[in-house]
Amino acid sequence: MLEIFRMKRALPFMANAKPWFAVSVIAVVLSWAAIGLRGLNLGIDFTGGTVIEVSYPASIEVEAVRQKLATVDLGDAIVQNFGSSREVLIRVPVKPGVTSAQLSETVLAALREREPKVEMKRVEFVGPQVGDELLWDGLLALVVVSLGIMGYLAIRFEWKFSIGAVIATFHDVSIIFGLFALFQWNFDLTALAAVLAILGYSVNDTVVTFDRIRENFRRMRRGTVSDIIDDAITNTLSRTILTGTTTLMMVLAILFFGGDVLYYFSLALAIGILVGIYSSIFVASAVTYWLGISREDFIRPERKTQDAQV
Repeated sequence: MLEIFRMKRALPFMANAKPWFAVSVIAVVLSWAAIGLRGLNLGIDFTGGTVIEVSYPASIEVEAVRQKLATVDLGDAIVQNFGSSREVLIRVPVKPGVTSAQLSETVLAALREREPKVEMKRVEFVGPQVGDELLWDGLLALVVVSLGIMGYLAIRFEWKFSIGAVIATFHDVSIIFGLFALFQWNFDLTALAAVLAILGYSVNDTVVTFDRIRENFRRMRRGTVSDIIDDAITNTLSRTILTGTTTLMMVLAILFFGGDVLYYFSLALAIGILVGIYSSIFVASAVTYWLGISREDFIRPERKTQDAQV
């Protein structure tokens, strides 16, 4: 395994797990308080609205389009490039008493005041009912994925590991949702896709740590349970830092240079990567330790055979 550094002694993670876990509990409570008080700023994918795609004869700055549409009462319209710098996608929320056709005509008339040759390529309406179905389907996907993770870890390792992993997953998702609610970032289908991706990333990191813990229980003949877990986390720490850093660099590149379409997707991924690294140590491993994981959970007793001879 490639290592950035090698520790001579295991770091005392489990000895300091309680205060860090308390911080996690507070963070989760505050996250759900933000969700309850402010709610998620759901995008048009979930709330319904009109999607308008227009094409310019030459490259156009998205900010210029936003400024032009700001002169028209369209609510919180979302403007972003789509495919190229000439194509612009405009998402307009539902306006009571105004049809999609009327909205598209208003948008096209405003844009043609600046550029007469702008063309409308398509207009689509997403109804609120379809948006509700997408939201509930997304939440159902989160539940199914969590149950699948729990079952997989219970079969591969031990049920105490699965409980720790699911609590860590709940921790990661709660904080992502809480930050989106607190700062009222736009939560659309791309952000939901990022949350589902983070579930897999976080569990992968947790499984690596759990695998080393299981190996240590079979390899280390001396030492307490906390010593065994600390040694496992310390030995995988270099891999965790290296993997997390390289992945985060890629995600930050998308965040800063990927444009508006991928902004909240990459933002959710960046938060999830950082929180997932933390939770694999101070949530998943700590919960497993407190549930009473022991050497006996991995070392099967030998079956005694009786002499059948008379």
